[in-house]
Amino acid sequence: MRVRWFQPFRVAALAAAVVGAAAAAGCATVSVSSSRYLGVAVPAPSDPTQVEILRREPRRRHVQIGEVVLRPSGDPGVEKLERALREEAATLGADAAVVVRDTTRRVGTFVTGPWWSRSHTPVYGRVIVAVAIRYR
Repeated sequence: MRVRWFQPFRVAALAAAVVGAAAAAGCATVSVSSSRYLGVAVPAPSDPTQVEILRREPRRRHVQIGEVVLRPSGDPGVEKLERALREEAATLGADAAVVVRDTTRRVGTFVTGPWWSRSHTPVYGRVIVAVAIRYR
């Protein structure tokens, strides 16, 4: 059996493509943080599968209990964003999370070059803010 000289390169290229695709899929992350409002009663954590995600304030009586902030990097997809939002809102004891802001804004600066000739490039990122609410 005769092996062609370019066959190992094909295998290497295929391996590189598989590793690159796996790395690209793994790079999509969601950083989540929350803060509870002062003076609000602390409810027990709720079930994340029961937390609603709303785009406007509901007409039902409710109390605002805190905020959830998501900072996705890469392209995590809607399912991953919603799961992260539900889980963090549930830790606050929320029945629902009302998305009040979904924007791209400046989150930092990338500095390159030596100290005498630096270049500054703004870094932009997506920020999603939701208000966690509990129905009365």
